[in-house]
Amino acid sequence: MGIFNVLLYPFAVLFRIATGIRNHLYSIGYKRSFQFGVPVISVGNLSLGGSGKTPAIEYLIRLLRNREKIATLSRGYGRRTKGLRFATEADNVESLGDEPYQFYRKFGKEVQVVVGEDRAFAIPNILHGFEQTSILLLDDAYQHRSVRPHLNILLTDYAKPFYEDYLIPMGRLREGRVGAMRADIIIITKCPEYLDAESQKIIKEKVDKFAYSKPVFFSYIQYGSPVSFFDPQEKMKSKVVLLSGIAKAKPLLSYIKGNFELVKHFGFRDHHMYTLNELAQVKKFIQAQPDPVSLITTEKDMVRLLHPKFKG
Repeated sequence: MGIFNVLLYPFAVLFRIATGIRNHLYSIGYKRSFQFGVPVISVGNLSLGGSGKTPAIEYLIRLLRNREKIATLSRGYGRRTKGLRFATEADNVESLGDEPYQFYRKFGKEVQVVVGEDRAFAIPNILHGFEQTSILLLDDAYQHRSVRPHLNILLTDYAKPFYEDYLIPMGRLREGRVGAMRADIIIITKCPEYLDAESQKIIKEKVDKFAYSKPVFFSYIQYGSPVSFFDPQEKMKSKVVLLSGIAKAKPLLSYIKGNFELVKHFGFRDHHMYTLNELAQVKKFIQAQPDPVSLITTEKDMVRLLHPKFKG
């Protein structure tokens, strides 16, 4: 343990006490939690961001949409609105947040997309306004104990699994590792495409120390071919500039470097709301290159770049 972590250790202890007391009060019923008649599936993690919650929600939508009436409920991180909001064509990334707006752009005609900080308040309103709803998907709600999901899915990143991480501020854990015991299913995300049986066994044994006998599954990222914002027929150049504002860009960088010649990566923090000046700098850099260069970004970044302030 380095000197910096030694200095942070007392704060991590205080954080553990606070989160431990909160979870205990829910466990003994002192703080109330609600379960609803419609099946609720929660997708979340123990750590701060970057574990693949958005792809997991989209996978569930694709899996269930042909036989269920789905509503998604997210907090709407980074939005400039407050309270309960049902997505409509009038919304954009600022009113919904980037991930819910991404859901709406892709699935808005099939799925009811909703944002609201208080899930226990939002769910009855969803069920009242959309009586046909047969499944609710909760995005990033693992610590939102006021709702008891029928299925609690915990995601953890292969590169930094919860059992090797530490509590805030020493690490990125929002609560103690024992919180994994509340999960019904644990998914190790962003694994290598070919993870041998022995490696899987070792990981399961480490998970079992905190979530004994819970089913453990493994998933990996499979990137599709890049598609132009405006012209699907446009072909990518061999040289690219990457623009990203996501929690963990390493898998994306590996994909880019393996398929293109990366000239430069403009990297920003997760959920970053770009400014005109930042995009002007990116444009200036691309125009200064001696060879043709394509700009490549993520879908999550794209919905931020489609903001009306960037038109023209």
